[in-house]
Amino acid sequence: MTNFQKPGSPPGILHESGDKSHSSTPRFLSADLLQSLQLTPQEIAASIEHLLLGRSRRQAWNAPKAVITPPDGRYMMATLAAADDPPFLAVKALVLNPDNPQQGLASINSLVTLLDSRSGLPLAVLDGNWVTAVRTAGLSAVAAKRLARADASVAAFIGCGVQAHSHLQAFAALFPLTGIRAYARGASRDVFCRSAEHMGLTAKSCQTAEAAIRDADLIVTSVTLSPQLVPFLDARWLKPGAFVTMTDLAASWLRDSMPALDRIIVDDLEQETSMSKPLVDPVLVSGDLTGLITGEALARQNAAERTAFVFRGLALGDLAVAGLAYRRACEQLPDSPPEQIRGG
Repeated sequence: MTNFQKPGSPPGILHESGDKSHSSTPRFLSADLLQSLQLTPQEIAASIEHLLLGRSRRQAWNAPKAVITPPDGRYMMATLAAADDPPFLAVKALVLNPDNPQQGLASINSLVTLLDSRSGLPLAVLDGNWVTAVRTAGLSAVAAKRLARADASVAAFIGCGVQAHSHLQAFAALFPLTGIRAYARGASRDVFCRSAEHMGLTAKSCQTAEAAIRDADLIVTSVTLSPQLVPFLDARWLKPGAFVTMTDLAASWLRDSMPALDRIIVDDLEQETSMSKPLVDPVLVSGDLTGLITGEALARQNAAERTAFVFRGLALGDLAVAGLAYRRACEQLPDSPPEQIRGG
C-alpha cells in the first residue's frame, strides 16, 4: 500500500508493513504523475485564492523568499509557506542556471517538500519544476481574473518556454481566446505556435516583440533571467485595456516605461519591502495579490485601463498547488505501489 498520510490523521504514517511509526518515508510525486492528476486551471486558482484569504485571516503564512545570487549568473531561491486549512507546510528549493541548456538540462530545477503543519511529519516530495510552472500560471490566473478584460481574445507570449505553455493552458480555460502571438529566439517559438494550433487557436510567429504585443489583450513575459539580459520591452506598446503578467521579475521591461501602466499589482508587498531591489518603483504599485482578493486593492476600474501583475513568486502559491496535488493523489491512488506513486 501507499504511505500517503491523509490530512488530519494522527501522527505516524502507515508503512507498507502495516505498522504505524513516528518515522515516515514520504513518497516522490514525479512530473509525469502530477500531470496525470489533471488539475484544472480553475481548481488551481481556487486553491490559491483559498490560501490568500486564509492569510488575511491569519490561518496561512508566507515567508519572504530567500535568495542567493552567485557572481557566475546562477539564481538560488528557497520559499516557505504554511497553513492550518489545509494543514500543510511547503518548502521549495530552486536553482536557475542559464548554462544548464548547454548540458541538456532545464535552466530551472527544483523540489518541493510537503509536511504536516501540525506534527511536522513529512508527507511528500514533489517535482518542483512542475509545481513552479503550474503555480506561476495559477498566480497569473488569479490576477488576470480581476485585472484583465473578460472578453480578452488575443494573447501574446514573449518567451516560449515552460511558462508560456502553462500560461496558455490557464488563460485558454479562463478567457475566450481565439489566437496567440509569439516572440522568442530559437525553435521554442515554432513549437509553441504548433501547440496553440493544436488547441484550435490561430498562431502568429512574430519577428519582433513589439509586433507580438501591440494588438494583444493578454501578454505574458517569461524571458530567462541572466546577467546579460538588457531590458527591451516597452509598456507604451500596450494597447488600452491590455493586461500583462511579468513572470520574469519585470527584468525584460524598460523601467522608464512602467508609468504607462494604470494599475500595477505585485504578489506580496511584505516580500517586496524585504528586497534590496524592488521589482518596480513602489510609487507605481497599487497593492498586492492578497489585497486584490480581499478588496483592499482595486481591480480593473474601466475597459481602457492598462494593468499589470509583477511578481517574484509567492510561496503560498507553491503550497496551494502542492497541497492540492497531494490530496488528489491520495484520492486517485490510495492503494498504488510506491513505484506508481513515483510515476515509474
